[in-house]
Amino acid sequence: MESFFVRYRNLLVLLAILVAQIVGLAVQVRRVNSTGRASLDPNDGPGVRLIRLWAEAIVSPFERAIHGSKLGVQYVWSDYFDLRNVRHQNQELQRTIDRLRLEQAQLLEDARQGQRLQGLLGFQEKYIYSTVAAQAIGSSGSSQSHVFYIDKGSQNGLKPDMAVITPDGIVGKVRDVFPHTAQVLAINDQTSGAGVILETTRIRGILRGDVDGQLMIVGILADERIKPGETVLTAGGDLIFPRGLPVGVVEKVVRDPERDAFIDVMVKSAAHLDQLDEVLVITSMQPRFSDQEQKDIETSEEVKGAEAQAIKDQLKASQIMAEHLPGLIEPNVPADQQPLNDDTPPNPMTPPPQPLHPDRFSPGAAPTPDVGTDSQSAPGTAPKPESPAEPQSGAQKGPGRNP
Repeated sequence: MESFFVRYRNLLVLLAILVAQIVGLAVQVRRVNSTGRASLDPNDGPGVRLIRLWAEAIVSPFERAIHGSKLGVQYVWSDYFDLRNVRHQNQELQRTIDRLRLEQAQLLEDARQGQRLQGLLGFQEKYIYSTVAAQAIGSSGSSQSHVFYIDKGSQNGLKPDMAVITPDGIVGKVRDVFPHTAQVLAINDQTSGAGVILETTRIRGILRGDVDGQLMIVGILADERIKPGETVLTAGGDLIFPRGLPVGVVEKVVRDPERDAFIDVMVKSAAHLDQLDEVLVITSMQPRFSDQEQKDIETSEEVKGAEAQAIKDQLKASQIMAEHLPGLIEPNVPADQQPLNDDTPPNPMTPPPQPLHPDRFSPGAAPTPDVGTDSQSAPGTAPKPESPAEPQSGAQKGPGRNP
């Protein structure tokens, strides 16, 4: 078989010569940018050779195709094949968000509890009686029984019938005590009760709870002075709650359905009985004082003792001076005629003592006419004869004259 190059030798040589000429012309010819025409003169200015333009026209489509394929493959890979990692990251982020929400809720609850405990501690430090702080840990689970449990018991000094309070007001009393827990009977239970007094009208009554857990004061005679908004305090007569603790305010007054002359005073509790978290149990009714207050009390007692001792010393000195003073009682004069006898009441029938030197001003003496009126008499009366030997009184005698 004859070779291809031998058979088409002339044609191939011709094509090679044409290609060489075309390449030579393309190398020599430039395309000017300003006019857009080709020129062989190198002085026409800078331009792009035709060979370069042809090469760029041949290569650029393949280059654009390769670059577009690369971008498409990258887009498909990042948006479709790599979604598995993105889904895993989303799940991790969702779990992190849930955990942070729980931590935020816990921090908020801890902050609120810290504020409540801070207020409770401040009240406990200033309160005059000894108390034990406890936390409510459970309830009875019945709407008819208003009792709950606290996390303190006999190991902490709790005993039955101890008062349970909050800084806002009274809560109830301890009913059953266990080693580490205790059951508290709320004040709004039907079987509970406390002695209370109205702050303004000073009317006393008994505080109880009804079936619905509403506080009310029973056993009060109808009185128009009782108005809504009046403060209710503990009276202290039940020997459980100290006197003066806040109970609540009067909400309304209703008639007793069984007794016409009595009323029931509905009371809004000062303590949040349905939202109890921390409470205080009064363990001792003996007042406790700080060191400064104890020093003030001791100082006051010392001052009172010194004043009492000074009064006693004054009384004793007065008694001693009375013993050493001369007596004011005449031994030869009867008791009813003593000059300073204040104990013997005067006798109205006893005549007054007679003067030693009577004159015309003495009681019982005869009246003496004034000088210058002896010779004149009242009209219609006879003149009184003048006695030549009438003695003169001792007040009219001159000094050194005998009567």
